[in-house]
Amino acid sequence: MEYTIRIQKDPKSGWLVGQCEQLPEAITQGKDMEELMFMMKDAIELVLECKRDEFRELNPLNNIMVRKLRLGYEKKPAIKTLKRKRVCAV
Repeated sequence: MEYTIRIQKDPKSGWLVGQCEQLPEAITQGKDMEELMFMMKDAIELVLECKRDEFRELNPLNNIMVRKLRLGYEKKPAIKTLKRKRVCAV
């Protein structure tokens, strides 16, 4: 599955802030793109794990597994507007 991440630079701190469009609860930040993508992977995994646990509480007979994610991102030239990156979960 591919996840689209909206990335903005915080004008006060200079850090990058990312939010997943498909999982709006997954929000994180990093000093640079590498750190942001590392933190985003963790945020997406935590949100999926939480959703799985909520589903299990409502449907105790169903068993859902969350697979480990391998995230990559496309490096594009810097644009001063809102950036979006595609993140793939495998």
